[in-house]
Amino acid sequence: MKSIDGEIALVTGGGGGLGRLLSLRLANLGAIVIVWDINKSGIEETIKLVRAVGGTCYGYVCDLCDREDVYKKAKIIEEEIGKVTILINNAGIVTGMKFLDTPDKLIIRTMDVNIMSHFWTVKAFLPTMLKNNKGHIVSVASLAGQCGVPKLVDYCTSKFAAMGFDEALRMELEYEGYDINTTVICPYFIRSTGMFEDVQSRYVPTLSPNVVADKIITAMRCNEKYVIIPSYLQVLLALKWLFPWSCSAMLLRGLVKDASPNHVDSEPCVSTDTIITEKPCAVSSSKDQNGKTIHQQLARRISSERKP
Repeated sequence: MKSIDGEIALVTGGGGGLGRLLSLRLANLGAIVIVWDINKSGIEETIKLVRAVGGTCYGYVCDLCDREDVYKKAKIIEEEIGKVTILINNAGIVTGMKFLDTPDKLIIRTMDVNIMSHFWTVKAFLPTMLKNNKGHIVSVASLAGQCGVPKLVDYCTSKFAAMGFDEALRMELEYEGYDINTTVICPYFIRSTGMFEDVQSRYVPTLSPNVVADKIITAMRCNEKYVIIPSYLQVLLALKWLFPWSCSAMLLRGLVKDASPNHVDSEPCVSTDTIITEKPCAVSSSKDQNGKTIHQQLARRISSERKP
């Protein structure tokens, strides 16, 4: 695995959840970590935890829905810290509502955070990577980008797009002869992140965020192009295309009975257990339902493992 010691890594949605866990792992490997989030208090907590284990971390409030803010913060980072060589597009949101019940503004917000922000962050940092012919771009997509799921029409669409963005960008970079790596991550539903706490999943257990964070870092260090978590679900994806649609649809419906059972037709249009709110565009990977405890325990574990 390649070393990332001394690299400057930026994690979007780093104010909590999976983004915070990724930040801690990057810092433990010697990277200089920068976190972007809309949640100022979450950013401060991540910085505190990373520095507590001896890492270097900076944080900026950034609205990923606003490309001008992305470009502005990217320029500040280059001036104040240096050139970003690792970009992890981790921020994501979910509404968990039937398509016709989803307000237009929430559909737009989902697309802005889950895919359009990838365009703006990559446009902000790729030029320097091209100049130095060095860099790694990680896109956190989802297995929902491989299969349609009821109540996740906008989410699935955005994750399909994230996968296409990664593949097309990688092909373009390779065609131009650049040695810049890209990795797309497609995990199953992750628990303890506030996004899919109530998902009704059969046969396949929801994933631990710690396991997903470990696999993302390993995949990046091994320059893997495409990662499915858990890996055995690759077989099911192959079966999706081998069998008639009626069989595939029956399998998918059996696997995920309901992605968002707390939403019923009579309920308000805004989810209470995700990061979606009626406030201006909220950007974060998610909220950790276990509070600070899981991250403090992880920080202590990493601190004990960190080499001098």
